[in-house]
This record gives sequence, C-alpha cells and structure tokens, in this order.
Amino acid sequence: MACALCERLSFDGRTRLFQCRMLWSVAAGRSRMGAKRSIVKENKNGRQNSQNAEKRSRKRKNPKAVRQLTAIYVALVLVAAGAIGGGVFWAVHSTRVTEELIAENTQESTTEEESTVPAAIEETEETQETEPETETETETETETEMLVELTEDNIDGYVKVESCKIAQGTGTFSVKASVEEKPASDDDNFYLLKMNMYDTELDAGAEPIAFVPKDKEFSLTANVNENQVDSRLMSKFVVAVKLEDAYVPLCDPCYMTNPETLASYQAAYPQRSSIKGILVDPLRVDELDDLHVNHAAYNIPVGNILGETTNGLFPTVYYTYDGRTYAFNGQRIAEYDSIFSRLTAKGITISAILLNNKSSAYPELTHPLSRGGSANYYAFNAAEADGVETLAAVGAFLAQRYRDNDHGIVMNWIVGNEVNVRSDWNYMQYVDLDTYAREYANAVRVFYNSIKSMNANARVYVSMDQQWNRDLSSKNSYDVRDLLVSMNQVISSEGNIDWGLADHPYAYPLTNTTFWNSSGKIQKLITNSENTSIVTMQNINVITNFLQKEEMLTADGEVRPVILSELGYSSSQGEINQAAAFAYAYYAAENNPYINAILLSRQTDAGEEIAQGLALGLSTQGGQHKYIYEVYKNIDQVNSNSYTEFAKSVIGITNWSEVIQPAN
Repeated sequence: MACALCERLSFDGRTRLFQCRMLWSVAAGRSRMGAKRSIVKENKNGRQNSQNAEKRSRKRKNPKAVRQLTAIYVALVLVAAGAIGGGVFWAVHSTRVTEELIAENTQESTTEEESTVPAAIEETEETQETEPETETETETETETEMLVELTEDNIDGYVKVESCKIAQGTGTFSVKASVEEKPASDDDNFYLLKMNMYDTELDAGAEPIAFVPKDKEFSLTANVNENQVDSRLMSKFVVAVKLEDAYVPLCDPCYMTNPETLASYQAAYPQRSSIKGILVDPLRVDELDDLHVNHAAYNIPVGNILGETTNGLFPTVYYTYDGRTYAFNGQRIAEYDSIFSRLTAKGITISAILLNNKSSAYPELTHPLSRGGSANYYAFNAAEADGVETLAAVGAFLAQRYRDNDHGIVMNWIVGNEVNVRSDWNYMQYVDLDTYAREYANAVRVFYNSIKSMNANARVYVSMDQQWNRDLSSKNSYDVRDLLVSMNQVISSEGNIDWGLADHPYAYPLTNTTFWNSSGKIQKLITNSENTSIVTMQNINVITNFLQKEEMLTADGEVRPVILSELGYSSSQGEINQAAAFAYAYYAAENNPYINAILLSRQTDAGEEIAQGLALGLSTQGGQHKYIYEVYKNIDQVNSNSYTEFAKSVIGITNWSEVIQPAN
C-alpha cells in the first residue's frame, strides 16, 4: 500500500515503492542515530533504562523530527522526478502539494505534542542541536563513574547496615544500608545472603535471596517465611558483592530485630501497684492474696516438658513449628497451666525461668561443649541446627500457650540461671570470655525471636549473680560486668534487641544476713564504684548506673529493664534479722526507678538450702509463718512504716536515707 504523500503526487506503483523505501531507510537511520545519542546522553546523566525508553518514544513523536523527515522526503522525490524526466511543471506542482502536506503534518504534530509532553520536546530538540553527530565523539565525552576498589584494608564494614526489620503485615523484611562510595565488583548489584546463626563465615555455595542495583543508599527485601521449613526468623544476613564469581560480604551479619511485628498477641506489658514479688510455692498459691503479691517467679526445666506423656489422663501436646512437629509432656504442661492461670487470675506478673537440665532424650537442647560435664544446669545449644530449631520451638510453644487467661499469661522470660557461673549454673567447658558470651547471646536471641513473635510485649532477660568485678584467677565463673559488656557487643553488632537484666544481688557471703555489719575484707568488696567486686542491695545502684551508659542502652536509647529475680536472707541468724534485711532490700529497690520488681526467694523454706544454712522462706517447711511474713505482707501497703520501723534500730540507723542513696 502506498503512503498518502505518494498518492497525492500521483506516482505510479513501482516509483512509489522505490521512493518510500528510500525515504524510510534514511529516516530509520536518523532515528537510530538519534536514539543512540539519547541513550548515551542519558547514561551520562545517570538516568534509568525506563527513562531512556520513554525519551526515545517521545523523540519519535516530536514535530521537528516530522519536519526533517518530510524535507528529506521532498528532496528524494525531486531527485527521483528529475531522474525520470518529470519536467518543470511536475516539479513545481509537486512542490506546492508537498508544502501543503508539510503544513498539515507540522500543525497536527505540534498540536498533539504541545498538549502532552512539551518538556520532552524541548529536551529532545536541544539534544539534537547540541550533541555530537558521531558515535566516536559521544563516547569520548561520556563521563565514567568512579568506583572504589575493594581491598583487605577497606572491605570490612564497607556497607553500613542501618536496620533489618520486618514490615508489618507483608511477610517480608528489609535490610536498609548505605555506602560512602559505590564499590567496584563483577556487576552493578548489591546482594543479600542468608547465614545460619552458628555459621562463622558465608557458605561457599550460598545464593542471594535478594539483590538491587548499587546506590549509596539502598534497601534489600526478602520473605520472612514465618513458620515454614525455610523460615528465616533465626537467620542472619549479610550484604555482599560479586567478585571473581564469588559473593564477598561487606558488613557484619545482622538479624531481624523486631520479631514482635509477627505476633498476633499485642497486649501491653502490665503495670502493677508495687514491685513486690516472690518465688512461688505451688502448694501455697492461695496464700499469695494475703501477701499482696504482684510478681511471681517459677522455674521451667525445659528437659522435663519435652516428650510424649506416659499418663493417659494427660494426652501428649503436639506442636508444629517451622514444619516440624514436637511432642510436649501433657502432664507437665497441665501443671504449668494450673499454676500460671491461677497467678494470672490474681493479677500477678509471671516471670518464667527457662532452665536446661540436660535431658538424655533430647541432647540437642544442650550445647556440644556442655554434654560431658556434671552441674545443676547446662548451657543451651544455639551452636547446631537441631539445637536452634528445638529451642525456637520451645520458646514459641510456651509463649503462644501462655498468653491467655485459660492457660495463664507469662510476660517475663528469663534465659538460664546465673549464667556467669559457668561451672555450676550454666555448665560449659571453659572457653574465653568472648566465645562464652557469643554462645549465650545466640541462645538469648533464639528465645527472644521465638517468644516475641508470639507475644509482642513480653520481655526476655539474661540472668546474672552478684559477682560483678572480682577478677578471680579461678575459671569457674566470669565477672558479670565483663560478660554483660561482651554479650552486649555481640548483640548490638548484629542487631540490637531489648534484652533485660534479671540480677541476683544476694548478700556476700550468702549466709551474711546482717550484711550492714560487714567489715574487713568483705566490706572492701562492696563499694559504690563501678569497679566494685560485689553488687548487693547495699550498692545496687552500681548496676543501674552502668546500664545507663550509651553503649548499654536499647536501640531506642532506653535503659534496659531490670528485675531482681532472686535474692533472700536466711533466718538461721534470727528471724528479726531476716525481716530487717528484707526491709532494707525492698526500700533500696523501691527507691531505684529502673528496678521493675524484687522477687524474694522464697515463699517456703527448701530442704536442700537449709542444709547449707539458708532458711530463706517466709514460712518453714511445715507452713509456720516467720517474723518476715507480716513485714513482707505489709511493706507496700499504706501502713508499711508500722511494720518496718523496728528494722532501723536493728540496722543502727534513724532514717533510711542513711543507707539508701537515690539512683542516678
């Protein structure tokens, strides 16, 4: 089919075909040249490929291009006409017709383009008028972006990770990061790769789970895969580039830091009328109302709750997590259901203490360096795949079960017991401090992520004793301050989370009920300096002052929550002394705004502790109330002074301010 211009000029079919082919061949050449110049120009200015396509589309529509194309057409027509002897009349006639068509085409094109993309027209015209006409000239003038070569000196920490967070309701998480200058690599991408919690380096066969073009600020997004076989909730991630066909990390690994976003249970953390709490005797729960208890602690030896039930009255509780089904002992779970639901009904905030009692049936619970020793409790295993998966399932199961009134609501979860005492309470073969801190930090993160993903406002605590800075030559324990610093460095460098401290500021030694009378060597161990050897209720502010340091704060700049989850005083040195010691401790804690609870150990004397000279209960084993019972009951009531006035003379003071200093 002939074009409209050929019809107007009355060419015969063969001539029209020849002229049109010549015309469109020349036009196509100019179009390709213009497009090529446009691409080079845009690359020079840093525009995206999508913008190139749009601009080429606009260039095909601009009126100047139409006028130029028509002029070429006319010239070719005249040349062809001369060649076939059309004569002067034909040339004049065809020129007049051509001018009419040019005017029509120009008017239509101009009207259309002015109403839609005037800016694009101006830009295209300017480009055509000013850019070099040859490809060689264009390439010479194109600016090359400077990229930084990666070396051993600059590769560590080249990428700064700003955050690694789950997006609400999307099932995805994003790593936001930045660089000062783009690094050189095999291609123009940053990649996100997954590592296991226990990996110390990126696996050689690791494949990216996301990538983006390089930029100084960027974000990489991938799926969380919550509660699936390939869940990434316990994984860590690195940003990498490709160098010589291998992925090279440019930052420290980072974890998702807001697992609470996944939780369907979003109830606020409860506020209680006082900080008073106790280690509960399950046989005397009804007594708690009389005692006005606001906080309660209860142990959960994890090895005891796993496994199928042998008692047919309590069927096994099966729980599927991340595609794997776990069996929980129905009888043991029923016992916790009973105690926790009763405590919840009484308006008591529950602190559950997760303990590893090393079950032979579930060796994966126990750290590989902890399986050969003998101790009270053992280090949790976050060093192997089975360990991480099982701990996560336990944390998720417990947090999901204990978030309603039927089973009870647990808002505080304490990981281990006095973990700085390696030899007895968190057994692991001796390793250097940083290694020990990392293994514990990883276990804390497993429980933190699994628990918070089920109960958004639950709190997760680390457990320490009173040995703050002893610098002992013995390898049986680590100093609390050193362990907190090292553990915090591990956690903060890989994604800061809101862990809290559950401290045990017992008197030193434990049998020293009248600690205010300490002298000599013992007195020198307990000072108000950050370098004090021991922290008791005499200098408890040392801990909260330390936690106010900038490097110890939460990601939001807040002081971490503190509970005194276990301390007590023996009545073996007299019931009145025991009661006076508790009054001292309670008022010291109450005077510190960073302490959320003080939980006395215990409601009833324990036989194994009595054998060590520690009769710590409010009541004897037979249920007889000691002098401390009434003091404990009324110390947070309006008439408290009448129950604690006696303690001043016992301690040797006339005012509590003589021994209790306000916290910073």
